[in-house]
Amino acid sequence: MVLRRPLPLWHRSPVADALDQLIVRHGAARVHAVLAPMVSPDRLARIDQVLAARLGSLTVITEDTYDPHNAAAAVRTAEALGLCEFHAVEPTYHFSLPKGITRGCHRWLELHRWGDAAACTAALRARGFVVMATLPAAAATLDTLAVDRPVALMFGNEHAGLSPAAIAACDGAVTIPMYGFTESFNLSVSVALAISKLADRRRAHLGRPGDLEPDQVAHLRARWAALRIKGVIGVVERLLAEAR
Repeated sequence: MVLRRPLPLWHRSPVADALDQLIVRHGAARVHAVLAPMVSPDRLARIDQVLAARLGSLTVITEDTYDPHNAAAAVRTAEALGLCEFHAVEPTYHFSLPKGITRGCHRWLELHRWGDAAACTAALRARGFVVMATLPAAAATLDTLAVDRPVALMFGNEHAGLSPAAIAACDGAVTIPMYGFTESFNLSVSVALAISKLADRRRAHLGRPGDLEPDQVAHLRARWAALRIKGVIGVVERLLAEAR
């Protein structure tokens, strides 16, 4: 079961929905062209820099994370390492994001919520991802896991780890090596270690920093340029009308 609507964005407002509809209706390039004069050159350059390194072929899935601080830290880590999306499976616990910890990073990620692991993994598998559970005892490591295709890593909660149902929904398992007496890493630390390693390996395999399609880049460029403009829907509609 998928919660709310298929692949919903968290913290999404009616303005965000209207903005995406506007971009689709008028074209990303046209919307960006009317917004660009309202955004500083440094900001526009930063948007392009980030987009050039965005990875759509690596993603994170968490299951039943109940500590909101860990949840927020994991999302921040995923965004900082250049991921495009983040998936939360929440059969029991609602995955919440304290805004003071996310520091707005949720605006730059596609954040998806799912009621069960099977639905989440099936959707990702249909898009070409191989879905790997992170487990203490697995044959594959972050160094040996194949990165010649899109990869989704699933992480369990802070105490129980991944459920049997979640493990069964994955294609295999990978371990994060540990060499001390401690038995497990904090969730956000696990995400940071795993995604940092796999993102580097995936980029090396691709031979470039990012892998978004041109239409994805164009849409996100227009969306991100609009984020800090007050009353952006009215502004865009007025500017587009004046440009006719």
